[in-house]
Amino acid sequence: MLPRRSRFVRRFPLAVATAAAVLALGACESGSAQGRSEGKGDEGPAVVAPGRPGEPAKTLSAEEARKAAPVNSPNPADFSYAQMMITHHGQALEMAALVPERAGSEPVKRLAERITAAQQPEIGAMQGWLKNNGGGKDHGGHDGHDGHGVMPGMATKSQLAQLRTAKGKAFDELFLKLMITHHEGALTMAADVLSHGNDVRVEEMANDVIAQQTAEISRMRAM
Repeated sequence: MLPRRSRFVRRFPLAVATAAAVLALGACESGSAQGRSEGKGDEGPAVVAPGRPGEPAKTLSAEEARKAAPVNSPNPADFSYAQMMITHHGQALEMAALVPERAGSEPVKRLAERITAAQQPEIGAMQGWLKNNGGGKDHGGHDGHDGHGVMPGMATKSQLAQLRTAKGKAFDELFLKLMITHHEGALTMAADVLSHGNDVRVEEMANDVIAQQTAEISRMRAM
């Protein structure tokens, strides 16, 4: 299992924010009296900001460092992730609901129980986050449903129909195949919002998805 907030936590904005704070403190202690007396803006010394992994460091002016400091308000990537992941999790619950009556394997039945126990509360958490941050409308003007057809890992209508008619070993094999793909899609979505989102709570939820579903993929592949 991946440790929570280990591999995917964004480092660059935090580094810039820290550097800006240090710069501000230094400016208070050693600002130029001459610059102030002449009425010119004291921009302060340059700030060296570490780059993201694989990228070189950048030299920023004081003003650039202030602008680069993170803003904690949600951005469109955060809203899109929450909206789409609710639908994505919903399909996983729909598939898991078929297991008690159609599965032949006890490990598959236990897996479905774990999926339901984990993803139902996650749906509630994301719905609550959306309600607290502006509801179901994203900042791009869409209603939260556009683009759901291209969410990674989603089973097609024909695949779901096939799953509903399968039973025993055939059901188990198809369920595991579809659910592994479904979980891999969730990992892609979570990694994307960790790269492009801005809200700390959404980041926490995405890291939870990565930890939980990475472990479940390993279990399913071993079945």
